[in-house]
Parts: sequence; structure tokens; C-alpha cells
Amino acid sequence: MNKTAAFKAISLLWLGSLAGAGCAFLTQVLLARTLGRSDFGAFSAALSSITLVTPLAGLGIAQYWLKAFGQEGWAAMRWLKPSFSVIALGSLVLLGAIGTWALLAEHEPLTQNLLLILSLYGLGQLSVELVSSKLQLEEQYQRLALWQFLPHFLRCLLVAVLALTLPQPLGAQHCAGVFSLIAVACLLLAITPLRRMTHGQLQLKGHGPRSAPLPERQAPSVGQVIAGSWPFGIAALSHLIYFQSNIVLLKHLSGNSAAGVYSVAFTVMGAVYLLPGVIYQRFLLPKMHRWARHDPETFYQVYRQGNRLMLLLGTLALVLIVLTADWAVLLLFGQAYQEAGPVLKILALSAPLSFLTFSAGATLVTQEHMHTKVRYMALVALLNVPLNLALIPLFDVRGAALATVLSNGLLLWFYVHGARHLVFHTRYG
Repeated sequence: MNKTAAFKAISLLWLGSLAGAGCAFLTQVLLARTLGRSDFGAFSAALSSITLVTPLAGLGIAQYWLKAFGQEGWAAMRWLKPSFSVIALGSLVLLGAIGTWALLAEHEPLTQNLLLILSLYGLGQLSVELVSSKLQLEEQYQRLALWQFLPHFLRCLLVAVLALTLPQPLGAQHCAGVFSLIAVACLLLAITPLRRMTHGQLQLKGHGPRSAPLPERQAPSVGQVIAGSWPFGIAALSHLIYFQSNIVLLKHLSGNSAAGVYSVAFTVMGAVYLLPGVIYQRFLLPKMHRWARHDPETFYQVYRQGNRLMLLLGTLALVLIVLTADWAVLLLFGQAYQEAGPVLKILALSAPLSFLTFSAGATLVTQEHMHTKVRYMALVALLNVPLNLALIPLFDVRGAALATVLSNGLLLWFYVHGARHLVFHTRYG
């Protein structure tokens, strides 16, 4: 793909993701203004809790497909059927874990009901990821942008309709119902393309036309699928721990209101990380698996130039947020969330760090380095929890933001060290 085509593809993905993020952001604004700080905090904490355990269902299989097809080409079709057996088992584990935690742990009634209603949300997210991986392998960027935009748009639309039409004020449980309803819709929409993929209807790009028949290779067992995919699942879990477990911890340590304030700042930063996420996770990742194996010079140059671009964009994001945080929070979320402005400024310090982690971290997904990346992420996740437990009692919401910045800085150091000494060791010595 030449530079013009690459720019068009990235622009399309970015615009689609921007539209989706815009809808997600507007949804959060509507929820924050309608529910109030306490209920919005309870809803955000419950949603974050579900998101944290969602990797139990997929176990990283969506990301593993990108690696398997990047390395094996068409021969990786052999991984699909056992993958779905793992997904089915993981989905049952996920639903059982959420139900057990909601019913047996000590929660106030609102949190318990939110967890039970939102239990299907993780399956919807998994469906989106699986179909997204299929579309990435096919380089169907227009469909990928539309597919990722759709759930955000539908959630925003339904929340807005309910807020305008319900005779009583919109409640947190109504919102949870909307999120689960859209999740079920995504699950149903995903069945047909995934079934077709399993039966060989895949327009794989970058590996030439499919030879018929494929070379004889033994179909992997369920255990082999788990052995290959679990690092991606642990990586996703670790990322969620140091990225948004703060909301859950704030709820239990400082209350629903504190969780609501942090959620506002977290929502803004999620929108900021949209661009590097599109570039690396949606556009470059399938190609980086190919380059790492077949074109190491291109792989290295993408890493170097990506670092420079990410540092520039991350620094610009930091400056922009610091200059606009206070009035932007008041304008969008209202006076009740004015405390989120200073919190957002602290989180903005993570922008250059996190932008660079996208670039350096992407190199560790390739070849046999994923286990190393998982160790880095798991270590940061393990350190993030005690950081929060120590800083939240001292500084409340700002302590949670500070824990996030420190965690992101440590993760960047690990990634750069791994890229230099493991991935590109022959160049750096």
C-alpha cells in the first residue's frame, strides 16, 4: 500500500472512529448531566467492572487472529473453528463470574442491579472485536469504520430518545438496559460474518490468492488455541486494570460521586487516545506482523518514524488539554463536575507517554515478543493497584489520576527497553 492509499485508509478509520468516539462522548455527557454525580459514578463503576472481566470471554483471540494470519497466511484458517470453542467456553465463564460477583459480594442494590443488567455488555464488545479483526485482515476499512461506529451511535441515540420521552427522569438502570440491548444487537449482527469466515469466506489481504487446497497442516486443539491467545487476553486485562480500574477503586474508597468526577476526565482522555489507537491497532497492526517476519527494514523505519510522530502529537494534546480543561469541562458536563478540570490536567501528563506506548508497544506484539509485553503490562497493572490504594486516600480523585500517570510512565520505559534490546537489538547493540 503506497503512502496515499495508507493516508486515505487511516483517514477513513480515524473519521469513523472519531464519529464513534463523538457519539460515545456525547452519551457520557448525557449520562453525566442526567444521572447526577452519584448515579453516574455508580453506572461508570459498574460498566468499568464489566469491561475489566470481558477479556475472560475472548482470551485475546481477536488479536491472536491478526498474528496467526500475519505469520501463516491462508494456512491460519485452521485456527478458526477451535477458536470459537474457546470463545463459547469463555463466554459462559464471563457470565457466571459476573452473576456470582453481583449476587454474592456486598453491593448496594443499585450496583447489584447494574452489574446484572450489564452482564451482556461484554459479549457485545467481544463480537465487535472479532468482526473487527476479520475486517482488518480483509483491509475492508470502510466497513470496519462503520462497524465500530454503529454501537456507539445506537447507544447515543437510544439514551437521547429515552431522556427526552420517558415521563420520569432517566435512571442508571435504564441506561444499563440500553447498553445491554445494543450489545445483544451487535452479537446477533456478528453471527453471519463470523460463520462465513469459518467456512472459508475470507478475502485475506497481503498473502496472495488462496491456493486450493491449502497445505496440509494439523488443526490445533483447544489447548493450543489457548496457549497462543492467552498472552493477548492477559495484555488486554492488564491494560484495563491500569487504564480504568481507578473508577472502580474510587467508588469503593471515596464513593460514587468521586467515581463520577474521575469518569468525566477519563472520558475526555479516552477521546484523546483515539488517533494513536486507530493508527496502530486498526491500521498498522496486521501489517506489522507481516513486516516483522518478511520486511524487517520497513518494520524498523515504521517504529522510528512512529515514535517521532507520536511524541509530537502527544505533546500537542497535552498543551491543548491544559489550556482548555477547566472551561471545557464546565461547558460540556456542567457545574457539578467542575472538580474534573484539575483532574483532567493531571491525566493530560499521560498524553505524550501513552502516545509513545502505542508505537513502542506495537513492536512487542509481533513474532515471539508478546509474552514479554504481557509481563511488562502485568507488572504495571500489579503496581497500579497499590499505587491507587496509597494515593486515593491521600489525594482522592487527583490521587487516582496521579497513579495513572506514574503507571503510564513506567509502562513506556518497559516498552522502549523491550523494543531496543529485544526487537531491534541488532541495530542498537
